[in-house]
Amino acid sequence: MSETNSGIGKTSRSWPVLLVVVCAQMLIWLDTSVLNVAVTTLADPAEGLGATPAELEWVASAYTLVFAGALFAGGALADRFGPRTTLLAGLALFGAASGAGAFASDPAWLIVARAVMGAGSALLMPATLSVIVQSTPEEKRTRAIAIWSSSSGLGVAVGPVVGGALLSNFWWGSVFLVNVPIVALCMAGVAAVVPELKAPRRRQLDLPGMALSMLGLGGLVYGIIELGNGQIWYGPHVLLPLLLGGALLAAFVAGQRKSPAPSLDLRLFRQPGFTAGSVVLLIAFMALAGHLYYAAFYLQGPRGLSPADAGTVMIAAAIGIVLGSQASPAISRRLTARWTVAAGVLATAATYVAYAWLDGRTPIWFIAALLWIQGFGMGLIGTPVTAVMMSGVPPRLAGAGSAVNSVTRQVGGTLGVAMAGSILSGVYRARMSDAELPGTGRELSWAAEEQARTSAEAARSLAGSLRLPELAATADRAFLDAMSAATLSIAALALIGFAVSVVGLRTRAARPSDVPAREARDEQVESA
Repeated sequence: MSETNSGIGKTSRSWPVLLVVVCAQMLIWLDTSVLNVAVTTLADPAEGLGATPAELEWVASAYTLVFAGALFAGGALADRFGPRTTLLAGLALFGAASGAGAFASDPAWLIVARAVMGAGSALLMPATLSVIVQSTPEEKRTRAIAIWSSSSGLGVAVGPVVGGALLSNFWWGSVFLVNVPIVALCMAGVAAVVPELKAPRRRQLDLPGMALSMLGLGGLVYGIIELGNGQIWYGPHVLLPLLLGGALLAAFVAGQRKSPAPSLDLRLFRQPGFTAGSVVLLIAFMALAGHLYYAAFYLQGPRGLSPADAGTVMIAAAIGIVLGSQASPAISRRLTARWTVAAGVLATAATYVAYAWLDGRTPIWFIAALLWIQGFGMGLIGTPVTAVMMSGVPPRLAGAGSAVNSVTRQVGGTLGVAMAGSILSGVYRARMSDAELPGTGRELSWAAEEQARTSAEAARSLAGSLRLPELAATADRAFLDAMSAATLSIAALALIGFAVSVVGLRTRAARPSDVPAREARDEQVESA
């Protein structure tokens, strides 16, 4: 037996290992939520970098673009060199890029640093789940995956608090520099407690496949980001990268069927639970990311909260995710994974529908309650879906399986923001075009009218400078109509996820005793 499966000391070392990899995983979510607090400061020419709105979009999007595009490669590298080595490499790259970003002299340099951070995260995320799957005993694996899943909620919850404290006392670069000591502690922990976990056979690297997956996913994500930025869908900035990305991914899939050492082993999708789980995760994260996108604008717009106060309210969703993730194993034992996931998706859909009736006077406690229910529902989804997906994956393909799990989350989030953003922008413009704007012909020039129709934020800023509260009220009404259309679309998407979970997760995951037999058959196929 290989060193992977012997002498690991699973029972005695699994919890220290889990603590270390969860801390490493939390870095990804912590950094994302910290950035959300810092964008206003980055736009300030005196206290920040004077970044334009488009540059701020790319500070966030460059990270997602590289992260999603490189995840399959990260999973393949984890299977080739072992998750421990890949985890250390990802942490080192993430820490170095964070330090460089903290001292960026212009937005372009910060965008490059964020892209490199995305590459580090692409190495880091699949490796963390692979370590958990391979080093945790079967009877403790579901609980371990629950803790791993809840780290996202914890990172989202801690991020705004940490970011606000840093920006109140230090310069903007501190929100990136803080990653460096955290990375150093994580690397020391990995070196001390995470065992060497290697596949029975050292996989050859599928370099052409890795390149195709990165370029293909990168093209799709680029097109989606441009669509979310208001580009027309048939324009060259959207349609060309989408078509090129789709063609490259089709070539990638075709090549994986013939490759002796594929980056994405298509045999993973022979298990119905793996395929259905991937679709459910994709839809769930599309809905969640899209919803949080317009929820942040709602809280800081019609509800009039400051960014710090809005972040405090949205912590309710993060707390719900943590509690839902912890409760999901016990609920799954009573209801089965299928109905636990279905209940979670249905709970989130109900909260999305409720947003169609919110207005500028909705009590904050009610909004926080909706966010908590939504987060709890997401917590119920993530853990059992991940457990079902990974239970049938042989250890030697754990990196590839976890990469699929991670890719669906990231691509789903990007798709959701693009979808919600496009609906929000389109309906808002239509409502403002139909409305007779206060001050037209007097205070408002043609250019000012166009500015007011661009976004509710621009209209409120204009209303403040011209002392036209009626204009701000008109913009708020248009935004609420737009949010209603977006949230009903998101709810419909969530209901599709509910149907997929009920129908697609009926097949039971493979039993542990079935895995060696399947691996033996796969080995015979490979040797043939």
